[in-house]
Amino acid sequence: MNTLQIEREGHVARVWLNRPDVRNAFNEHVIAELGTAFTTLGADLQLRAIVLGGRGKAFCAGADLGWMREMAGYTWERNRSDAQALADMLWIVYRSPVPVIGRIHGDCYAGGVGLAAVCDVLVAAEGVNFCLSEAKLGLLPGTISPYVIRAMGEQASRRYFVTAERFSATQAGAMGFVHEVCADDALDAKVGEIVAALVANGPMALRACKTLVQDVAGQPITAALRDETARRIADIRASDEGREGVQSFLNKRKPAWLADRTP
Repeated sequence: MNTLQIEREGHVARVWLNRPDVRNAFNEHVIAELGTAFTTLGADLQLRAIVLGGRGKAFCAGADLGWMREMAGYTWERNRSDAQALADMLWIVYRSPVPVIGRIHGDCYAGGVGLAAVCDVLVAAEGVNFCLSEAKLGLLPGTISPYVIRAMGEQASRRYFVTAERFSATQAGAMGFVHEVCADDALDAKVGEIVAALVANGPMALRACKTLVQDVAGQPITAALRDETARRIADIRASDEGREGVQSFLNKRKPAWLADRTP
């Protein structure tokens, strides 16, 4: 079953959730295909950005109703297995070496909020509604919680996990969950601006910077961390890309990774 559309142009890949008839809701096939797609794309050293979006009227409305009906009859063991598959997929997207831009429009509910939270940059249209709706169903946002709490912050999560209220793109921006909020008809242009910024940077530096944030965030500033960060900057300064980047700057020319681009 093909639940995704994947497009590739130059150094950029676009992954589209492609179940518009159910507002791109998750089921086991979507989860499996997302994991496979991001594993493959993350291993492609030519890629510098991945855009994740949804076809139709919504980014992702959470779990598919048909799948939820099936889960109602699952054993504990089957529920555990399905939850683990979702947890594993989210981890694959989160740890993708290639920066991921979330293109959010329409509804973004429950597991869809989790999928948004594992993106590195979020751009949302003004009309987007977010909702962590699990508590309304007597459930909890378990597998998505590590990513949502990191992206949204503990204080906001304390409210929206327990109230299951909707919140707007503007509210999401105010809490730092969303990076850019724009008019619906400006969504693709804003995503394009961020893609262009990513593609202009050193390919290996992009990956190293993404990993650096994930590895350093929340860590105490110990001697070991100071030593590790010093090692990382020394490694990249001594790399071919690092040397080329500095030399191109000093000599006022384009770096090699941009040599094939027009001004």
